[in-house]
Amino acid sequence: MIKVSEFVEDFELKDHRGKEFNLSEYRGKKVLLSFHPLAWTPVCAKQMQDLETRYDIFTRLNTVVVGISVDSTFCKKAWAETLGISKIRMLSDFWPHGALAKKLGLFREKDGFSQRANVLLDEEGTAIFTKLYDIPELPDIDEIIDFIEKH
Repeated sequence: MIKVSEFVEDFELKDHRGKEFNLSEYRGKKVLLSFHPLAWTPVCAKQMQDLETRYDIFTRLNTVVVGISVDSTFCKKAWAETLGISKIRMLSDFWPHGALAKKLGLFREKDGFSQRANVLLDEEGTAIFTKLYDIPELPDIDEIIDFIEKH
């Protein structure tokens, strides 16, 4: 798994609206890469909703938040609409299948999806916080907010 102090190379993924997300466009802001295994599952839904409800806090802290899974953009669009997600961007690591998750050491080969993990990047793209969670565990988003406020 990616470790604190490792740089994340620029990447491009489509979001649930079909728009390109390029990491390099967000230099100067912190970026939270919040990986979740699969759409349409209860813990993943709560993880994305927790991010959505704290959108304004993250914005105030100069932090862009994205949810990432191997689901297609079409799947993520329908799921976002069902969950009422309108502020955060949900990125599709669909093809090449799980390429970003693999690059960051978060892909579960035997399952075909990513680990549940949060990777916080600084304004230049270097990891400053990383945490892996058990698949059924809901990440504590306030822990990340507290970390950002202290750093």
